[in-house]
Amino acid sequence: MLVATLILCGCAKEQSSNGGVTHFVVVVSPEINGGISTKHLAGRTCEQSMTNVAFKTPGQLKEIAVKEGQYVSQGQLLARLDDADYQLGVDAYQIQYDQLSEEVRRLKMMMENNGVAANDYEKAEAGLRQLAIQLQVNKNKVAYTRLYSPVNGYVNKVNFETAEMVDAGTPVFEIINTSNLEVEVSVPVAILQQKNNFESLYAITDKGANEKRHALSIKSIVPKADANQLYTMRLTFNENPKQIAAGTNVDVLINIVSEDSTLYSVPLHAVFEHQGKECVWTVDGQNTVHAKQVVVKGIDSHGNALISSGINKDDRIVKAGVEQINEGESVGIKDIPSETNVGGLM
Repeated sequence: MLVATLILCGCAKEQSSNGGVTHFVVVVSPEINGGISTKHLAGRTCEQSMTNVAFKTPGQLKEIAVKEGQYVSQGQLLARLDDADYQLGVDAYQIQYDQLSEEVRRLKMMMENNGVAANDYEKAEAGLRQLAIQLQVNKNKVAYTRLYSPVNGYVNKVNFETAEMVDAGTPVFEIINTSNLEVEVSVPVAILQQKNNFESLYAITDKGANEKRHALSIKSIVPKADANQLYTMRLTFNENPKQIAAGTNVDVLINIVSEDSTLYSVPLHAVFEHQGKECVWTVDGQNTVHAKQVVVKGIDSHGNALISSGINKDDRIVKAGVEQINEGESVGIKDIPSETNVGGLM
């Protein structure tokens, strides 16, 4: 009997390095139970942005490398202009630069031998720097005759044909940026006023047996209502769904928590009586336990205690080991074994 008693004590306690006893407990997070209303709104997926792409220099279109509806990657060549005249400008300035560079080199040698005034050398060197700038400007113009995609997306529209003249800044392509899809939904003021109580948002596609839910987050809300007294809210997917195309109609589901009737569900045996009051043990970031007084409103259908105040959804509540711990005690956290990993073999 003595040996059996020692074995049982060893299962619940462990000697700490300072000679004390560390109690191990199992913790859970409170679950929201009741006080949640669900709203359904009609939404529509849309691209993150629509980008108009234009040349930085005018010229004649020599090649259009993509078609409408084609997917393009960031940095991919879209079109190019005839660069013959721009290349002539580069060649002309390159000749002048090379010639003056040689003259500056000779003037420097003469100045070092007192054969020319330092002022004359400085003027020649300044002229060389100006030519270098002009040469680089013309090289940039040659580079600007190549137009590359600034984003990943689809070519929505091509505004010109090959051989047409294009002015600098005139949009040649319209590209839909689909790197992150968004959902646009019109929200009535009654729902918008409860924005701070939104518990979760989902976009629902493929209703029926194949229904899929995609978690959403609020990106922006236009603070001005339209003619129908609806506010435009844009939502982003937490994980971009590749199987959904821009322009798809979706059902936006909004779960709203009511502050007046929110109840938290915790295991019934997590609640204990302390000095005539109902309490639970909470574990802080340093694994120290503290007693919190709670108000128990009843028991749900699963046998869990329904708590109306005293805790929040971020608390860590002691589920097992309640009787063996004390206020301010440091405890060890014992993992809950997985139901599909019996014996911890995986």
